[in-house]
Amino acid sequence: MYLLIVTGMSGAGKSLALNSLEELGFFCVDNLPSLMLSEFVKLCKGAQPTIKRAAVTVDSRESLLSRNSNSMLQAIDELDVPYEILFLDARDDVLRKRYNETRRRHPLGEAGEAESGVRRERIYLQEMRNRATYTLDTSDVLPRKFPDLISKLLPEMEERRITLLISSFGYKRGVPVDADIVLDMRFVENPFYIEGLRRLSGLDEPVRDFVFSSEEARRLMDAVETTILDLLPKYEEQDKHILRVCFGCTGGRHRSVAAVEELARRMRQNKQPVRIYHRDLRLEAEDIEARLLHREI
Repeated sequence: MYLLIVTGMSGAGKSLALNSLEELGFFCVDNLPSLMLSEFVKLCKGAQPTIKRAAVTVDSRESLLSRNSNSMLQAIDELDVPYEILFLDARDDVLRKRYNETRRRHPLGEAGEAESGVRRERIYLQEMRNRATYTLDTSDVLPRKFPDLISKLLPEMEERRITLLISSFGYKRGVPVDADIVLDMRFVENPFYIEGLRRLSGLDEPVRDFVFSSEEARRLMDAVETTILDLLPKYEEQDKHILRVCFGCTGGRHRSVAAVEELARRMRQNKQPVRIYHRDLRLEAEDIEARLLHREI
């Protein structure tokens, strides 16, 4: 039997993740007190037919039972089945907005309000986050995209070799909260200010050629390639399955995208499993067009 423990910040999408896992064949239970984890595993083992994959949510609502986060970890450590922890997170401003829009009470908030609740919950769950096998930033994930997000994660749950997830983002929309390594490409001249490159992206050869005409950019990529290849075996020894390397630039469309594509090309040459995610590529294209239209008007 394999157990996936889903935890994370309230409002980050734990229920959506559990629904997605159920559709993928997991036997799922929401909001299970950690004290009951061992008994739950026994029930699953004795079920007919046998339950091979199960998922439960365990989160900060445990604090309402006068249980601290260390007791949660102790209960998890006592499990006698293979398990992994999926931690769902999002930016604080996104979590507050989700609660305010739905007018839900935050379980840890003063009088149910979101600001103090998010702050307290992040402290309460920090040790769980540190122990997580997978950490996902859902700040910009639409509810209808959750099944696809979870299904893409599942292969890594079965794979013992570490997968490199290389992502681009724009600083104007915030740094991804699930990043392991963040690299800033804003030292390269911004292609946005070059007429022939403005509407292109780092996926286009002219932009890539421009970015890597910089000697500093080429040296950075050499150093990053060497460093990551040296570090990957160390992460694997720690049983880490995904390493997230994030490149940022102002908008997340030109320099960071070019850097992601270049590092992915190099890693594939080294036979390293790679996935690519361009978080703000389309959003920034829409923003650029709106800005140019406003300028014309």
